[in-house]
Amino acid sequence: MTMPDLWIVVSLMAAIFQTVRFMLQKVLATSTLSAAGATFARFLYSAPFIALLLVGYTQATGARLPALDARFWGFGLLGGTTQIFATICVVLLFKERNFAVGITFKKTEVIQTVLVGAILLGDRVSWGGLGAILLGLVGLLLLSGEKEARGFRLSGMANRAAGLGIASGVLFAFSAVSYRGASLTLATDDPLMRAGVTLMAVVAMQTVIMTVWLWLRERGEMTRVWQARRVAVWIGLTSMGGSLCWFIAFTLQNAAYVKALGQVELILSVIASTLFFKEKITVREAIGMTVLVASILLLVLVI
Repeated sequence: MTMPDLWIVVSLMAAIFQTVRFMLQKVLATSTLSAAGATFARFLYSAPFIALLLVGYTQATGARLPALDARFWGFGLLGGTTQIFATICVVLLFKERNFAVGITFKKTEVIQTVLVGAILLGDRVSWGGLGAILLGLVGLLLLSGEKEARGFRLSGMANRAAGLGIASGVLFAFSAVSYRGASLTLATDDPLMRAGVTLMAVVAMQTVIMTVWLWLRERGEMTRVWQARRVAVWIGLTSMGGSLCWFIAFTLQNAAYVKALGQVELILSVIASTLFFKEKITVREAIGMTVLVASILLLVLVI
């Protein structure tokens, strides 16, 4: 398999891992943990597995860890912090709307990644790309209204679910572009080493940040995270698998392309929503998701 093909495979694998992880987080967030606790569980239980994987890889290949400069830590801290807030937004969103719609709101990140990439890394957006973005906004408008409302209005964008969804998309976009920026500062051509080092550094920072936050604001939540370890450890494993795949893809390809391909997660989320959570999707929500997927496919063709 060539490097150009590898990013496609790992992006698809990342979408699968991420769907399972969000399903587990939804279960914990709605029955056991707070949004911050469910987010902390992701980082806490994935860190040991990532460390073991990185150590094992260096021992097996004899490779040395690359130097980490100020630009790496700057990009890493920005990506890690925005990912924390983005994950909290998604977990809170699961309490407002069903699983599939929650994931669809989150996936507006692919449209926003194009814009953030232009700001942070100088990527340009074509007129075709702008058209795809505008089409995606139509899908977002359809999804944003209250479940009882008929049709859609601009006022529907003011509800809590829409705000959380849009916020998560913006934050995940900054996170994805920042991670790509961090990995590209490393002086190595090995995509696995770049991904592993970046992931380990970011998760370490995220674990420290969340530990301090919970200690100050939700101290009892740390105990509940430990008590939920039988489920939370699987969050850690799927998080490691998903994050590692995303990071490998980011080192090989533009973040916008990676996130666009990752929209297969929408299909997986609909399956999870209907089969596992027994949730119903309204006609308007289905149309909104369809329009959003169409905008993403268009984006893939033009960027």
